[in-house]
Amino acid sequence: MSDPHPILVTGAVGGVGRRVVEQLRARQVPVRALVHHDDERAESLRALDGVQVVVGELTRAPDVVAALDGCRRLYFGMSVSPDYLEAAATVAVAARHNGSVELLVNMSQMTVSQMDVTSTTESTQQRLHWLTEQVLDWSGLPVTHIRPTVFMENPLFAMLAVASIRRDGTIRLPFGSARTSPVAISDVADAVARVLTDPSPQAGRVYELTGASSRDMTAIAAELSAALGRTVSYVDVPYDEWLEKDLGALDLSPHLRNHIATMARLHRQNRYDRATDGVAELLGRPPAGFDTFVRDTPGLAGPPGRAAG
Repeated sequence: MSDPHPILVTGAVGGVGRRVVEQLRARQVPVRALVHHDDERAESLRALDGVQVVVGELTRAPDVVAALDGCRRLYFGMSVSPDYLEAAATVAVAARHNGSVELLVNMSQMTVSQMDVTSTTESTQQRLHWLTEQVLDWSGLPVTHIRPTVFMENPLFAMLAVASIRRDGTIRLPFGSARTSPVAISDVADAVARVLTDPSPQAGRVYELTGASSRDMTAIAAELSAALGRTVSYVDVPYDEWLEKDLGALDLSPHLRNHIATMARLHRQNRYDRATDGVAELLGRPPAGFDTFVRDTPGLAGPPGRAAG
């Protein structure tokens, strides 16, 4: 893609956003990175050649309009937040005001594909993602939706499972015998960058991204055992006990806590038993496995009981 116009990346210091920036620069594409706070993470983006960092609020239209000036493509994504829908609507209005947007790539989630206007079992955040897709589709903008399943780096795995693996070699989650197909943030970000730089028409497409296969937590524990070289076992914890003792121990906002708790409940109901070839379709390679997760998680490879280093 040889286009002098920068691509706007929102949420640019987050896990997906940061890697999208890096992948775009690897393709020699100029990037404008929109960040919420001008901190050390923003400064590290400024250190990347070809990246312009702007500070602004996604819910403040003048900030988004200014960030979009001169851009024809953009990625919209942000962290779990009760302001998610307002931010999405603001971005849509700003993109329409821009008048020359060729593509907006929206980070959604796969649960949306199971929802409709009367759904009530999902989290507030999942409802905001569903509404965001509706708003962006109504906007008339050229939109592509990216719907990953649960991230490997979600707190369910990266905080709770990692903590119990470090402590006593177990994965304590209330999923029962349900199956799941976690996907790596790196795969999703690489897919986003691929879509943003694809010269073929992308508007109106939906990509659903999962790991390589859907399997139960006992099978995932076996994968982690192989990657770590020691035994990891799955412990199916009663949901209410898990809410109080495991999730309750984390210092999460009420909105995020509701979202993680709901994801655990929906896992137990087998709502994450999904497998697609979306990653292979976009990237030409299979999705990353939990061996990559182990490699990229500091301190996980140590023996149980040893503090993370």
